[in-house]
Amino acid sequence: MQLLHNNKVVMFDRTDFGPSNLSLPYGRCRYDPSDNVLKNDCTAHSLLYDTGTNTFRPLMVETDTWCSSGSVLPDGTLVQTGGYNDGDHVVRTLAPCNNESCDWVEFPGYLSERRWYATNQRLPDGRIIIIGGRRQFNYEFYPRNSESSSSFWLEFLRETRDDDENNLYPFVHLLPDGNLFIFANTRVISLDYKQNRVVREFPSITVDDPRNYPSSGSSVLLPIDENKPIEAEVMVCGGAPRGAFSRAKQGIFDAASRSCGRIKVTDENPSWAMEDMPMPRVMSDMILLPTGDVVIINGAGSGTAGWEIGQNPVTRPVIYKPHGVEDIRFSVMSPATRPRMYHSSAVLLTDGRVLVGGSNPHPYYNFTGVQYPTDLSWKPIHRPT
Repeated sequence: MQLLHNNKVVMFDRTDFGPSNLSLPYGRCRYDPSDNVLKNDCTAHSLLYDTGTNTFRPLMVETDTWCSSGSVLPDGTLVQTGGYNDGDHVVRTLAPCNNESCDWVEFPGYLSERRWYATNQRLPDGRIIIIGGRRQFNYEFYPRNSESSSSFWLEFLRETRDDDENNLYPFVHLLPDGNLFIFANTRVISLDYKQNRVVREFPSITVDDPRNYPSSGSSVLLPIDENKPIEAEVMVCGGAPRGAFSRAKQGIFDAASRSCGRIKVTDENPSWAMEDMPMPRVMSDMILLPTGDVVIINGAGSGTAGWEIGQNPVTRPVIYKPHGVEDIRFSVMSPATRPRMYHSSAVLLTDGRVLVGGSNPHPYYNFTGVQYPTDLSWKPIHRPT
């Protein structure tokens, strides 16, 4: 899900699960001869939700967005890159509008490399950097220009890949000095993307649990007070023990990590300050609230990301107060009614609520007869006081 500048939320799902529960209008259909499930599909796999009127309309996405990545341009256009199969080299754009005219525009073959489980970050010049992806140890830019017409090698991504990968969807934050904070597996660097060089390697997080997909923790850049000397501090929470993905596929579900780490990367000699969440969590979402607090929501207490291998849903969101008293910064909210597992989502709305949706831990739409049925619902949770 992505909130657009006009207060509407775009949602999308992969295209090769078979028919969805939402028909495309005007007799439109998507024909894909390589689709193994449904070659002629007249249902939508994307929609635009109006948070003000609580209405939605279907959108037409042609190529597979499974495990794609995106970012919003300064003019409000959502740029979604990569995905699976026919979508892995595609760029898709969706410009916000207040009528019925806007829809996805797709540019097949635009990306120089396959981008599946990559991470996007908007840059100060308005471009987007697209980092990594499965077996892609490099990065590229959108839009391309004469100086960035191809991908650039990043050895750090190769070095952080282990037997379960655990370097996919790296955590990326833009730092005040213009460089990029990149966290993969348990390691951290600062990248000068203009010069294609690693400026610095920070200490590895001190609890040796991988944090990136499929161990799937989450991360935020904590709020920066521009009225004080600039300090940039990154927080990383959750994940899974090393080897958890392989063991989960064999039916052995390790407890997720409950550790969180904070590192002030603007310090001369930064180090990780560790503390524990009230419960372990993998596949979580972390969102900055307007108060400056952090909500940690969704996910599982054991296993990892992937089909059917997350167990013990964590239904209680957690609020973290970055400036609270150490050891009592966490507070636990009331439980939600639905498990939010693999590929669930959460996004902050302009009124301060958090919109939570999805959960589909199956290869196809499965609404009955499974432990965690496909969930096409979404719900705004009340903003915390």
